[in-house]
Amino acid sequence: MPGAEVQEGGGLRQGEVRRTCRIVIVAAVRLYRDGLALALSRDHGFDVVGTARDVDTAAAVVAPDPPDLVVLDMGLADSLELARGLAGGPDAPRVVALAIPETEESVLACAEAGIAAYVPRDASLDELAAALRRAACGEVACSPRMAGMLMRRVAVLAAERPGFPHESPLTARESEIVVLLDEGLSNKEIAQRLFIEVATVKNHVHNILDKLNVSRRGQAAARMRALQRRV
Repeated sequence: MPGAEVQEGGGLRQGEVRRTCRIVIVAAVRLYRDGLALALSRDHGFDVVGTARDVDTAAAVVAPDPPDLVVLDMGLADSLELARGLAGGPDAPRVVALAIPETEESVLACAEAGIAAYVPRDASLDELAAALRRAACGEVACSPRMAGMLMRRVAVLAAERPGFPHESPLTARESEIVVLLDEGLSNKEIAQRLFIEVATVKNHVHNILDKLNVSRRGQAAARMRALQRRV
C-alpha cells in the first residue's frame, strides 16, 4: 500500500522503487501490540518486523537489524530509558512515542530523550499512521499543543544561554510568555496554559513591555527575535 512507502531524496529515478518502512512495536500488553502490528501492516502497509514486551526484549529485537521506526508505548516501565538508548548512533531508528500524556513535563522529557514523534492517548489509528509516515521522512510529528510546549522550552533555553541575559532583561518565565503572546493568546489563555493566575500574567506582560521598551503585545515577540539575532 502506498501510504507506508518512504520516498527519500525527492522524486524517484528510473528503475528505482520506494522502500517500505520497517517498524518494531514495543508495548507491555501482547493483545495491544499484536493488534497494532496487524492494523499497521494490513490497513496501512507498514512492514512490522518485530514486537517486544519490555526494554530488554526491545533491545534484543532492534539490535541485530535496526528498523526505520520504533513505536514505543510510553506507559511501559523505563520507556524513556529505552528511547534514549535507541536514539544514539548513526543508524538509530526514529522513536515514535505512543499514548503520551499532553503535559509539559511528559513532552519535554520525550524531546530530551530524542523522540521523533508524539502521539497522544486519544489519537486514532489513522493519526498514528500519519505520524509514522512523517517521522520516517525525518519530520517531527506532534500536535499543535505539543509544538507550543516545545517552543516555550526553546525560549527558556535561549534565555538561559550564556550571553543572552546581557541582551535581554527578561526572566525565563517572561520569555515563556513572550512565545505565547506571539501565538496570539489572551491573558486568560496564557494563565490556563501555564497554570498561573490571570493577574500574574498581567503583571508579567506589563514588565515585558516595559523591559523591551514596546507599547503593544504584538511588538514584544518581534523585539525578542531581534535581540536573539544579535547574540
